[in-house]
Amino acid sequence: MQSFGIALGVLLFSFILTSVAIVPFINLLYSLRFQRQKQMSTDNFGKLTPIFNKFHAVKAGVPVGGGLLVIAVVSLVFAALLPLMKYFGQEITSVHRSIGAEINIIFFSFFSFGILGLYDDIKKFFKIPKSGFFGLRMKHKFILELILALIISIMMYQQLGISFINIPFVGTFNLGLMFIPFATFTIVAFANAINVTDGLDGLAAGSLMISLFGLWLLSASILDVPLSVFIAVWIGSLISFLYFNVFPARLFMGDVGSLSFGATLAVIGLLLGKVFALVVIGFIFVLEISSSLAQLMSKKFRNKSLIPAAPFHLTLQSLGWEEPKIVQRAWLVQIMLTIFGVWLTVIR
Repeated sequence: MQSFGIALGVLLFSFILTSVAIVPFINLLYSLRFQRQKQMSTDNFGKLTPIFNKFHAVKAGVPVGGGLLVIAVVSLVFAALLPLMKYFGQEITSVHRSIGAEINIIFFSFFSFGILGLYDDIKKFFKIPKSGFFGLRMKHKFILELILALIISIMMYQQLGISFINIPFVGTFNLGLMFIPFATFTIVAFANAINVTDGLDGLAAGSLMISLFGLWLLSASILDVPLSVFIAVWIGSLISFLYFNVFPARLFMGDVGSLSFGATLAVIGLLLGKVFALVVIGFIFVLEISSSLAQLMSKKFRNKSLIPAAPFHLTLQSLGWEEPKIVQRAWLVQIMLTIFGVWLTVIR
């Protein structure tokens, strides 16, 4: 209970710190001209998306890169907090053998995918040509994602001995070495899923915040203090960011945030051994990436669209749904999915 109280406190502190820093950070992004450009007409698969331009042209000029501030605040607060907890005699427990290895894995995921996303933002907004060392194409970026995810998966398997998944009502299964490709796929899938979902004001950030509350409850219930505190700090910073990200947004998270947050969300689910629950809790993200993949496959093999537009939120817009309505209803669905996912993990 004491560690949960500390987590609540650091959530509030992280929220306040981000709130103090966010307006100067937005002004810095304006000065650097790190802003959404007009006619950003390609999706994550390099295909033209005129519907996106139709509904989102008004967003041109809004600063992008809020995810970088969240990463910085969470990292600084967490780095200062654990030594303080040890100094004041707070016991730091974890379900894993090595607390240090667990923390290293979390932050390697947080930073490495964030750096890759930041590169992608810089490339897009400063229009770096797709040639030479700094002009990596989409397929090269995907290969880098696979390499990073593979490194993280090997770290979890070798340093923490994680090789299991839990399926509610069925049991726990040890995948052995197959855990590595399974975890790699999961990390890459969620990194790109949140990246695809981040298309409407507040959609990705709000859904992620709700998902993290569910995973926070799970980590606190098994007394994994480092994981519980990390999620609490992350939620606090994310709430402050969301205040400026809701419609009409004054700040977007950018690829630096979406790739980092998606990969780290997946890693937390894998560390908890709750991948099935993660799919339920993160179903909004799964739906978005699945709709994009299904649309791509349909166009490639059937030469026609499966749905009016992908990802799914663009289909809803094309059907006449207003952006705030889509986002608010997605949050409500996300709340119930998170409750359901947590329930699945605690039910006996």
